[in-house]
Amino acid sequence: MDLGLGGRGYLLTGASRGLGLATARALVADGARVLVSSRSSSSVSSAVEALGGAPAAAGVAADLADPGAADLLVSRALEVLGRVDGVLVSVGGPAPGTVLGTPEEAWRAGVDSVLLGPLRLVRALAPHLGEGAAIGLVLSTSVRQPIGHLAVSNGLRPGLAMTAKALSDELGPRGIRVVGLMPGTIATDRITEIEAASGDPAKARARTEAGIPLGRVGQPEEFGRVAAFLLSPAASYVTGTMVAVDGGILRSP
Repeated sequence: MDLGLGGRGYLLTGASRGLGLATARALVADGARVLVSSRSSSSVSSAVEALGGAPAAAGVAADLADPGAADLLVSRALEVLGRVDGVLVSVGGPAPGTVLGTPEEAWRAGVDSVLLGPLRLVRALAPHLGEGAAIGLVLSTSVRQPIGHLAVSNGLRPGLAMTAKALSDELGPRGIRVVGLMPGTIATDRITEIEAASGDPAKARARTEAGIPLGRVGQPEEFGRVAAFLLSPAASYVTGTMVAVDGGILRSP
């Protein structure tokens, strides 16, 4: 399928590896140009190289928790891409912990990174988006059901999903779409690190896969293809919805 991405420009945060980088690959493969960002300059440089460099890809280091990051990202995107047809906003997962055991400062840090960071970026970018543009937010299956020992994510991701839904109402009259993506367990570096920390990575992987109807963890490119489609003109009538890419693990329809 031709997604209609030729000549279009996209900004992606948290995209030096994992789900963001997989989405950038899918966008570039279909003819789009991308500006990728993450907190690490060296990681951004490696990602840009992996994507083939200019003119298909450029990068900038930025931390969405920094109040000045949004304006930096938008100005750089307009400078490099010339036009911004969409954005994929992804941030790192907040600190793990239980509801009662997580200190207040961890909750505050989570609000800054998970909620306020994406909101600042969307507010800064929205005036520069035209009809047919798309905003994608990488959320989590914790939007629909809690994940053990991830209290901050369980508390904040549903709020961001509802914010995205409200934003789709606000931007719909301008022809701008807003979608959320809810990845399940995807084989990223973060998952590998979590499995390694368990002391028995193979056992941890088997335990995870036993709870997934498809019987396996997902691959980053499987998420990337879905995200690229949702950001593309091919998904022109999809907005205000949260799309699960989870192998069926969510129990809600």
